[in-house]
Amino acid sequence: MYHRARRLFALYAAWHLPADRLARRHDRLRLLPGFLWRATRCLPQALRWVRHRDPVARARVKQVLGLHGRDTRFFDPRLFEPQLPARPPRGGGVTLVMPVYTPPGGNAALLQQALARVAQTDLTWRIVLVEDASPHADTRTFLRDWAARHPAHLIENTANLGFVGSVNRGLDLARTWDDPVVLLNSDALLPPDWAPRLLRPLWEDASVGSVTPLSNDAELASVPEAGAASPITPEAALAIDRIAAGLNARAWVPTPAGVGFCMALSRQALEVVPRFDEVFAPGYGEEVDWCQRTRAAGFSHVYTPALYVAHVGGQSFGSTRKQALIQRNSEVISRRYPGFDAEVQGFVKRDPLASARLALGLARAEVMRAGPLPVTLAHSMGGGAEIDLQRRLARDLQQVGAALVIRVGGPCRFLLELHGVRADGSAGVTAVQTADWADVVCLLAPVTRRALVYSCAVGDPDPVTLPGFFLALRRAGDSLTVLMHDYFPLSPNHILLEEGERWQGLPDPARASVRHTTHRPDGACVTLADWRAHWGRLLRAADEVTCFSAAAQALVTQTYPQAHCALRPHALPVPVPAVSRPSSGRPVLGLLGNLAPHKGARVAAVLGRACARSGAGAGLVLLGDLDPAYRLPATARHHGRYAVDDLAALTARYGITCWLIPSLWPETFSFTTHEALATGLPVMTFDLGGQAEALRAALAQGAPGALLPLDWADDPAALLSLAARLSDARQVA
Repeated sequence: MYHRARRLFALYAAWHLPADRLARRHDRLRLLPGFLWRATRCLPQALRWVRHRDPVARARVKQVLGLHGRDTRFFDPRLFEPQLPARPPRGGGVTLVMPVYTPPGGNAALLQQALARVAQTDLTWRIVLVEDASPHADTRTFLRDWAARHPAHLIENTANLGFVGSVNRGLDLARTWDDPVVLLNSDALLPPDWAPRLLRPLWEDASVGSVTPLSNDAELASVPEAGAASPITPEAALAIDRIAAGLNARAWVPTPAGVGFCMALSRQALEVVPRFDEVFAPGYGEEVDWCQRTRAAGFSHVYTPALYVAHVGGQSFGSTRKQALIQRNSEVISRRYPGFDAEVQGFVKRDPLASARLALGLARAEVMRAGPLPVTLAHSMGGGAEIDLQRRLARDLQQVGAALVIRVGGPCRFLLELHGVRADGSAGVTAVQTADWADVVCLLAPVTRRALVYSCAVGDPDPVTLPGFFLALRRAGDSLTVLMHDYFPLSPNHILLEEGERWQGLPDPARASVRHTTHRPDGACVTLADWRAHWGRLLRAADEVTCFSAAAQALVTQTYPQAHCALRPHALPVPVPAVSRPSSGRPVLGLLGNLAPHKGARVAAVLGRACARSGAGAGLVLLGDLDPAYRLPATARHHGRYAVDDLAALTARYGITCWLIPSLWPETFSFTTHEALATGLPVMTFDLGGQAEALRAALAQGAPGALLPLDWADDPAALLSLAARLSDARQVA
């Protein structure tokens, strides 16, 4: 227990201290009082974990000690609060300023579409068009004709001034009226009823200097991921904005700077700073400078989640020139405002827009995806289930374009991760935490077709409620799949082992030990019978209960005979080349995998001591990590985590002659057993679960190895003796 607490404090200190201070002893001592206070708070849960191996208790210990992620992006409850309609001031109108530059071969149709959207503005409006000497022959002719038919003022530059110079000419004219000014790119497509939603913060708070809507490409205002552009179609943008229009327009968020593609400027702020600084010409960074200067005069700048404006982006400059401009002008910003970059990083880290990004990102997934949205209930503890989830996510992004993961077991009860594809083809994630399932339901409301997948829920503080929650997400026509990565749907003890990490068969609800009970947050006891009553609803309702081994399928079928089980073994994600067996030399027993107590950590420690006593006898190598409560002697080699594609090289490096998979629970599928078999060396496993199933099939094909009785877990001499015989290639031959 002492060693476990000591290593837990080391982990706590490593997590809460910067890396460059870890070597300083007094820094760790400074953390000790806080650690002891938190450890006292979680002592009852820690004792329950030590005695009963309750995974919920373990998750609560990690929550109290802060050993989960540092994600502080929490659900914003204001987002869905009812709101009253906006009230424009008496005689309120709006003046738009649009610089126009159409290069040769440019998208003239996009300009026409943008102006058609402007003409639908739902307030009294006028627009100042600044034609910036476009080389496209028809641009000026089109603008003259359009301006003659609308409340527009056309300024025609005799030479190209760039974005900043053209905007300044427009602002000079726009200030002759008393209305707020909206800067609008010619590649920004306004939705219906946009003006009251964009201008509302200016109407209701005189200290607001600018307002920027959310968009598919708007730097910090991008959806679904800050700073990452995502592809969009005009039709999809309109559908997303219909969801945005239902969000609370008063839940605006302060920001370090607005984004000039569509940015409302208050008249008061324009009186203080009437123009952009032309040092940023031809463009990029000028709105940041304007926002910083007006903020110094007492104005704030906000993003509104209640408006979504499509932005094609980058029409005025080629990508190479754009990057050069960004680099040059960013250096100017950094010199003028040294704290700006840190402020932006802080905004991204806490992301007060995360809830809005997720809500609108799900709306985007609804109209952009190629099939039902995959919605997966998963845990936060890593391991094989997480590896499988990541493979499924990669497939879903390729086939569907988006996926939602609802994780349990983190600092908040639920962590929602929206996975999507950025404009450059890479994958992005938007995440929000909440403690209330009602928030999950609210965010998912726009999604009409769902493919529900249960992966794993170990670590949730009240898991008996999850089957009902998850089933309530299912609508007519939605699919539901349950993946049996462990035995959590069969028992709160997801590994099914009894005291001492011993397998005694599938527990019977009438005679189940305390290890197969749990408690709800209010202290109410959940018996195994209660547990199966709730989880049985989920498995019986599933279109498929996917089992990865016949051994797991047998246990599930025995527990829930009406479940629709299907056997679908995993495939190794990376092929493992076979290695040559040494013809001489001492036997070296290789242990493969991350060894928790149920994975054979005690077996590894006992074997290590037996090898140390044998002197020049057998050697021991662990490829993987060991539970902190156990230790290997100095004579054993502890490599740590490994990559599967490095396995053959590591096997040769350490001279491994035989493998032992020391897992003591009936694995639903054993990746490590399949990896070990792929090397061609002899493999030993205990005779239970998916690990025995894999080895038994290999033995039938003539592979070297042996199935072990469970009582050999306490007999290191027998294990080492068999390993020596199997390692002798001559005897095996």
